[in-house]
Amino acid sequence: MAALAFPRHIHTAPKPSFFNNKPKTKLRTRISVQSSLTPPQLGFSDPFVLELAEALEDSLPSPSSSKLSPLEKIRDVSSETLLSTPWPSRKDEPFRFTDTSFIKNSKICPVSRPPPQSLEAPLASPEDTQLLHLAIVDGHIVDSSSNMSGLPDGVYVGSLSNATSESLVKRVGEFVCGFDWGDLFWSINGVGAPDLAVVYVPAGCRVENAVHLRYYSVEASDVGSNKLPVSNPRVFVVVEKGGEVDIVEEFMGGDPNRCYWANPVLEVVVGEGGKVRHSYVQNQSPCAAHIKWTSVRQDAESSYQLVEVSSGGKLSRHNLHVQQLGPDTVTELSTLHLAFNEQTQDLHSRLVLDYPRGSSRQLHKCIVANSQGQAVFDGNVKVNRDLR
Repeated sequence: MAALAFPRHIHTAPKPSFFNNKPKTKLRTRISVQSSLTPPQLGFSDPFVLELAEALEDSLPSPSSSKLSPLEKIRDVSSETLLSTPWPSRKDEPFRFTDTSFIKNSKICPVSRPPPQSLEAPLASPEDTQLLHLAIVDGHIVDSSSNMSGLPDGVYVGSLSNATSESLVKRVGEFVCGFDWGDLFWSINGVGAPDLAVVYVPAGCRVENAVHLRYYSVEASDVGSNKLPVSNPRVFVVVEKGGEVDIVEEFMGGDPNRCYWANPVLEVVVGEGGKVRHSYVQNQSPCAAHIKWTSVRQDAESSYQLVEVSSGGKLSRHNLHVQQLGPDTVTELSTLHLAFNEQTQDLHSRLVLDYPRGSSRQLHKCIVANSQGQAVFDGNVKVNRDLR
């Protein structure tokens, strides 16, 4: 197996039955390189998780069809996982420096319906831009505030439920639930996602203009009310062999004195020789919780590039998992986290390299400008033995 390039520059400053039943400034960094994969350890779920799962289920409409759609498949698999996944504590290694009690001690209320028409008007006229944009409000796709005109033939961006191509729906269904390393928050999103946004690029197609995903958190509570509305946006990107696309994710939270919890998931599948350039900007309310999962699967000779800037949220955590599934695969990650207030900015990244001539490069920087703020970075690279 050929030598692999490791990060060299890292700088820091039917539904399941259970539904019916003042510290100093801190900068935490840990980098590990391991040679084997072991499955995550599961325990018995606690009553808090079961109660949250039931609330998420009650917030969703009943399936419109008896046919198991990709979204229903995600919900079923995620609900089974919640049976054996307790709420994380500081005693759990992945959360040793990340305190999630802010969320657990709140009264969590899932956002149960799309935003009213009165909330769509301000979003319907976005700033003048050439970027294609899809508006996702509290996890719900709002077509009236989106602009997907001018897409190349065969490219689809929008809700999977609105897709008219059965082959596209089937293709997405082939990939969903193929990721086995998510944590509790990944599963919460899977159970509570009200819709599934899809970006599909057919083989050999290059999308000239970037696809801009704009996430708005509208449902929120006043500081001190203890109420915490939660939304679960979910996006699935499929780029077929030789396809190419730029994805821009922008998270906006509105009133800086309002509290909410955004719990998004983005899955990316890059086919052989495909290219995905991913930009991620997180500017949530400083009173909000923002926990994001990004899962990327790359086939042979593909390329994935991420540029991230995260500065919002009282508690912000990005779980980033990239797995190379073929030789001559390139992964480049560049991230910047800023903590200006009493914030926690956390990046947990995991790269799995299994094939010859796979390469990765990672650059992460943190700036903590408040005595009560902290930044956490856990970078994990796993190189499995070639057993062929």
